[in-house]
Amino acid sequence: MDFLTPATWAEALAAKSDRPDAVPLAGGTDVLVELNFDHRRPTALLDLTRIEDLAGWTEKDGRIRLGAGVSYTRIITELGTRLPGLAMASRTVGSPQIRNRGTVGGNLGAASPAGDTHPMLLACDATIEIASVRGTRLIPATEFYQGVKRNALAPDELIAAVHLPVATGPQQFAKVGTRNAMVIAVCSFALDLAPETGWIGAAVGSAAPTPRRATAAEDFLRDALSDAWTSHTPLPDTVVRRFGELAASAASPIDDVRGSADYRIHAIAVLARRTLSWAWEDYRKGGQPKCA
Repeated sequence: MDFLTPATWAEALAAKSDRPDAVPLAGGTDVLVELNFDHRRPTALLDLTRIEDLAGWTEKDGRIRLGAGVSYTRIITELGTRLPGLAMASRTVGSPQIRNRGTVGGNLGAASPAGDTHPMLLACDATIEIASVRGTRLIPATEFYQGVKRNALAPDELIAAVHLPVATGPQQFAKVGTRNAMVIAVCSFALDLAPETGWIGAAVGSAAPTPRRATAAEDFLRDALSDAWTSHTPLPDTVVRRFGELAASAASPIDDVRGSADYRIHAIAVLARRTLSWAWEDYRKGGQPKCA
């Protein structure tokens, strides 16, 4: 196995062009596990940990460009107030050691249906910046996930960054696991509310071949909140429950060792109801959750 160690982004793109078989290595929290269990034996690893271009984030015109190499810990500590939902999801990832190493870019590259950050990226309508020696392109998160552990990257491409809006309203993320910490999601749910524009984003994770938007639930809630945005009235229980039902309808789960399909559908409905109730209460109080 060859180990490629580019020092610059240009060198990394050139290396990936020359060796499209090389597996990118950022935090290594997924790749090294696969190697240890002999689930994967690539001919080359492409170490991206020294690429400074991937390790930063910038804010411009109400949007964050998050470098693919920014760790979960940094998202929590540096972006908790700007991206509270993504910080919540990052808090649920593994142990402190994993959060120190793992990255959203790595999560995207693995494209696991159970990846913790995927639902929030979908709910926020994020865009993925992808690069190669041929140039750069932007892919909506809704088009990035192609199947179980498959994404839209061409063989010579690398993930450069994620673009997503600064939160202007409450966001929530919740997941169910077989224990309280250091666990792969049985299912998960993300919600993003933007009162200024009326945007409502909702997405499910670990309950279909790919993470996916709950568009029927979004459309329903958009209509249900048309007057409530200004009145700040409590949401009727019928609205909350119907939102949960529609969110669960976005799932097409399987039975596996972590949970049955029926349980996942039930749990997503519960998570959707809870996150909507929490987010709306935050909005009525005039704030949003603080994760920093």
